[in-house]
Amino acid sequence: MRQQDELAVRVREEARTEGWWKQGIAVVAAVSGGPDSMALLHLLRTMAEEKPFRIVVAHANHQFRGAESDAEEELVRSVARDWGLPFETAALNVPAFIEETGMNAQAAARERRYDFLREVARVHHCSHLILGHHADDQAETVLMRVIRGTGPGGLSGIPYRRQEEEMELIRPLLRITKGELLAYCKRNGVPYAVDSSNADRHYFRNAIRLDVMPMLETYNPQLKASLARLAELATADDAYLETRTLEAFRLGVTPDGEGYRIERRRFRGLHVALQRRLVKLILSCSSDLRQQMEYRLVEDIVSALAPAHPAVARMELGSGWELAAEYDEAYMGPTRPSTAPYCYLVEAETERVLIEETGARFEIARTQGALAAASDRSREACFDEDELHYPIFIRSRTPGDVIEPHGLNGSKKVQDMFVDAKVPRYRRDRVPLLVDGEGRVLWIPGMRRSRHALITANTKSTLRIAQLEPEN
Repeated sequence: MRQQDELAVRVREEARTEGWWKQGIAVVAAVSGGPDSMALLHLLRTMAEEKPFRIVVAHANHQFRGAESDAEEELVRSVARDWGLPFETAALNVPAFIEETGMNAQAAARERRYDFLREVARVHHCSHLILGHHADDQAETVLMRVIRGTGPGGLSGIPYRRQEEEMELIRPLLRITKGELLAYCKRNGVPYAVDSSNADRHYFRNAIRLDVMPMLETYNPQLKASLARLAELATADDAYLETRTLEAFRLGVTPDGEGYRIERRRFRGLHVALQRRLVKLILSCSSDLRQQMEYRLVEDIVSALAPAHPAVARMELGSGWELAAEYDEAYMGPTRPSTAPYCYLVEAETERVLIEETGARFEIARTQGALAAASDRSREACFDEDELHYPIFIRSRTPGDVIEPHGLNGSKKVQDMFVDAKVPRYRRDRVPLLVDGEGRVLWIPGMRRSRHALITANTKSTLRIAQLEPEN
């Protein structure tokens, strides 16, 4: 019986532990032709002999290095043919894409490569994309992020697995070193190509690998292992904090159009680590802000939301987003246009009113005799219809509006009612008022009704108006 390769045993055991290696699955193996991806392909082939699954080999020719790139493509093609595996390739012409978009070489290559790999997975109905990143890549990534500046989440480096729409990305070699992969290729006669661009210090990663890492290893010979271990620890911490952040989002954040309302009292009760993460989670809902999210922006937002005595704050966040904080509520999202003034007539036969400007809906009913009045602050109100002065309107506020509140002497400006109830400025023009034909404010839904047309024992006809829940 042939002795199993020690590295192959490790990769298989980890695949079993992670739970992605299953009989009958279909995977795309991203193979560049270098030792890492060729070792990966050989490992996948041996795994499929034990527990059969379908492997599609995908090679992206970036066309950076002319004949060398073409030779790598031919190597992968011939190995896939010899091993009886389906092969897909594409000439990506990354240099032309760079000229067209202005992206840097590595970002452009990555975008075109992943577009190609996703398309191969779609065409071949593959559920997994298998990538050849290894432990040295992980260490380099963590160090690069530290040098460029990163938060705790960035220290987690490259994930072993990540869900992307209907496909999952798997990196089975992430805990295997480059040296181990080279030795595996030698032991098993796996052919591979050497990418000459890996010696070009113009690329930041190459400079890290060739210059910075060796220099730091004079202080810590186990630096790569230390950085990889840091990534493992940070990944676990990041997953826990992400779970807590999602809980905080569900409890204290409410969708508001294309933006989000934040309960500042709940926000202040969070640890600052969760405050930062919650802000970043909301900002990430904007694809533009996700690309340009900066530490200073997050800190400024946290500083605006966290004071114990909430202050009014407004910030332009960029990409058409704003932060508007007032009283115990804040809004983050696309800048909201002001609400246009509105006025809707309530006639004798009117049963429903939809305020198109805000989406508010009202149900109107008439009942013979007296109907029990609801709480002054509820979303419904009852009136003695014979005491009303028609026509009746549901409209937005106007300057100088006054209400004579039930249970209070005298009158009060509607504006002052909003201030006392801590209604944010941006919502005040959206709040509907029920007004009679003489201009008297009869009711502010959810806040207060007036002392006009109260229900009594002598009421012969009751007019009931209820504000309904918004439609989904």
